[in-house]
Amino acid sequence: MMPFHVASGEVTLHGHAGGPEGAPTVVLIHGYPDDSTVWDGVVADLAADHRVITYDVRGAGESTAPASTRGYHLDRLMADLASVLDQEAPAGKVHLVGHDWGSIQGWQALVDPRTRQRIASYTSVSGPSLDLAFGAMSDRLRAQKLGALPPMLNQLMRSWYVMAFHVPAFAPLVWRAGAARLWPRLLKRTDGIEIEARPGQLRDSLNGINLYRANFRERMMHPKRQRIEVPVQLLVPADDPFVGPAVFDDLCDYVPHLMREEVASGHWLPLRDPALLAGRIRRFVTHVETGVDDAALAQGRRRAARHRGDAGPFAGRLALITGAGSGIGRATALALAEKGADVVVTDIDLEAAERTATLARLIGVDAHVRQVDVADLTAMEALAAFIDEKVGIVDIVVNNAGIGMAGDFLDTTEEDWRRVLNVNLWGVIHGARLFAKRMVAARVPGHVVNVASAAAYTPARGMSAYAATKAAVMMMSACLRAELSGQGIGVSTICPGLIDTGITDRTRFVGASEDEQARKRASASRLYARRALTAEAVAADIVAAIEEDRAVARTGMEAVAFDLIGRVSPGLMRMIARADLMPK
Repeated sequence: MMPFHVASGEVTLHGHAGGPEGAPTVVLIHGYPDDSTVWDGVVADLAADHRVITYDVRGAGESTAPASTRGYHLDRLMADLASVLDQEAPAGKVHLVGHDWGSIQGWQALVDPRTRQRIASYTSVSGPSLDLAFGAMSDRLRAQKLGALPPMLNQLMRSWYVMAFHVPAFAPLVWRAGAARLWPRLLKRTDGIEIEARPGQLRDSLNGINLYRANFRERMMHPKRQRIEVPVQLLVPADDPFVGPAVFDDLCDYVPHLMREEVASGHWLPLRDPALLAGRIRRFVTHVETGVDDAALAQGRRRAARHRGDAGPFAGRLALITGAGSGIGRATALALAEKGADVVVTDIDLEAAERTATLARLIGVDAHVRQVDVADLTAMEALAAFIDEKVGIVDIVVNNAGIGMAGDFLDTTEEDWRRVLNVNLWGVIHGARLFAKRMVAARVPGHVVNVASAAAYTPARGMSAYAATKAAVMMMSACLRAELSGQGIGVSTICPGLIDTGITDRTRFVGASEDEQARKRASASRLYARRALTAEAVAADIVAAIEEDRAVARTGMEAVAFDLIGRVSPGLMRMIARADLMPK
């Protein structure tokens, strides 16, 4: 990267440019209280096949500072960007990327007459358009009155520092008292990032306060919203403590070519995962330059379109539900669709899965159908490849497919064991492993739901095979939850009691003749029907488990009671287990 200097009004800007000549040009704008070195990891990746330009914003790094607060107004910042483009990218359009305050500047560049015709695409990270954000807040206050206050108050609490920056002398005093020296420690605590202290950190922090003082009050009182025709990629870090995701809702009203994606990261994505950010920038630039799309970008457009203030909490998310042709699977697919999620429904019974998908589409979401035997690893890998290519990244997986099996242990054959283990355990393993692996690789916040049973912790005669698989699912889920806890991915185990889903009509009673099979199935079905606890109750608990990140959800009084008995009186539980409660 070669250094350069650009004169812009009363300041001189310092920057670097490098990468192959003739390649697409990417311009990176840093935020507060950083300088352009925040992009070093991203530059090292992108410069292999892109021309990359970075520069220190006025008052930061090696760029000089204006004499007054007014010198940090967005109008002056746009003049700076135009000067950099005039000197370093005089021909053709550039792909702009902004982080934090650099992202705020980037949004402004999309409407400023000096820059908007020179930008081919924009990637925004952790910084809203002040005009669009404040304008949306004003609209919601008028339309929703008090109902608009909770998300607004949430963002105000996140943005406490903005108000502090407007208190005379307060913020400079804090920085001088030691905040600048402790900055690397703060980043390690908030984002897990290891950085060295910069000699110019105090100067940059003090100067950058003027960015807020020169712009926030004006934009809050008089937002100037304009339509943005440039393709925009919006990356929303899920663990950002400063900028909440609701700030970016309703952008589609003014940004028709918007793609939105949440990533499992904190505020300082350029430092925490530069390879991930470089990959997202490269993919988006390729899409804009060549018109080549992929499923992930198509999913990003759906998320942007549905991520409105009045959309469901799962709007734009993609949920995979196995065993979705009936019972708990169908009820869960429809419950998630009601919350706004697009769904991929699978079942070994294709016609049943198609009926579920039709019902989901009537709700108003996208629904995809695949016939899959979850016990077949090859089939599950083909499902994952189909979703990768045609649909996008799954961020909710509900491993629900299962079969019933009952009968004495000594009557249960090796083939019986293989069948129930392959579906009830291996099916869950395949689904959790294949799709959680993709979530981690893509840094997508998500949730894995594994449907077990109250039988997982309730020993009973005649339930050895079925209960063993469900107990294994429960323990595997607990271990997986611990492993993925730092990846932004939750794992929940669902333990229903006696649910009237129709599974008893297909349960295999080992060691029984065909006539005995039919009689026992009918008896079990009558018992479950009298219990009158439906699949919809389980689906509601699954949705709640995802929303609240519950480790375990138990549906039904008996599921809760047996868990309590097992904890308080294991002896009583063993006594209950000896009772012969199997259908006759």
